[in-house]
Amino acid sequence: MYLVFDIGGTFVKHAWMTADGEMLADGKFETPYDTPQDLVNKMADLFFQNSNQIKGIAVSCPGTIDVDTGVVYYGGSLRYLHNYNLAKALQEKCQVPVSIENDGKSAALAEWWLGSVKGYKNAAVFILGTGLGGGLIINDKLHRGKDLQAGEFSLLMDCVNQETNKASVAGTSGSAINMINQIAERKQFDKNDGETAFRYINDGDKEATTIFNHYCKRIAFWILNIQYIIDPEIIAIGGGISVQPIVLKGINQAIEALKQANPFHQAKPHVVTCAFQNAANLYGALYHHLNQHNQVS
Repeated sequence: MYLVFDIGGTFVKHAWMTADGEMLADGKFETPYDTPQDLVNKMADLFFQNSNQIKGIAVSCPGTIDVDTGVVYYGGSLRYLHNYNLAKALQEKCQVPVSIENDGKSAALAEWWLGSVKGYKNAAVFILGTGLGGGLIINDKLHRGKDLQAGEFSLLMDCVNQETNKASVAGTSGSAINMINQIAERKQFDKNDGETAFRYINDGDKEATTIFNHYCKRIAFWILNIQYIIDPEIIAIGGGISVQPIVLKGINQAIEALKQANPFHQAKPHVVTCAFQNAANLYGALYHHLNQHNQVS
């Protein structure tokens, strides 16, 4: 059995999983924002609940990840992880093998292993969460890039102020949490409450629907851009909100609206929902761990 973590900007999801991808149990806790030691301690507490049964720990984490050393660079919204060897710290505390992989790349690996892009040689995976994660499969292989940053969609620039040279980025404009919290502010409910936000969206509330449609258009914008850059056979959408059927529908409608308004567009992206939806990062982290320790059957 393996203990698998998916570190997000809002929650840390965890699961106990078998080597063939069966999820035995899962849960989550709020992401600590104070020190990396707080994060490691919370993760270790879960390990010691069943330490005698756990063969290894697999971690999906935001940021640029050196999968060989375990060092995290620019840990997304978790700035305290920059230059921190999370894998080493967790391994020293728990005394079992620990692997770590970028969250977007984990999702791509999951879908390529057992999910919606399995069997495709070229694919892209978008993860809609606190930021805009992603992963690229090119020529039947996860593409990491020279500086390990391939698929970091959050860092793509929306536009640049010509006077200040400051740019807005896709990780902010494409943030599902930002979209949810805009609706929460308008409709006056608690922040980060996606279930309530989508209740308003699915009920056709005018304000919520407007915010949601604008969000879908931003994602459609990036999907079309990626389609032109690598021309993948398929693009999968994951993250917590992907469990809502209206998300895939809204994005596909936005793609068609952009194409109709801009007739030079010839791209025909094939967009689907991730098979593992909001659990994709967990499955991909496990697959990476099994590969790194030569345990894939």
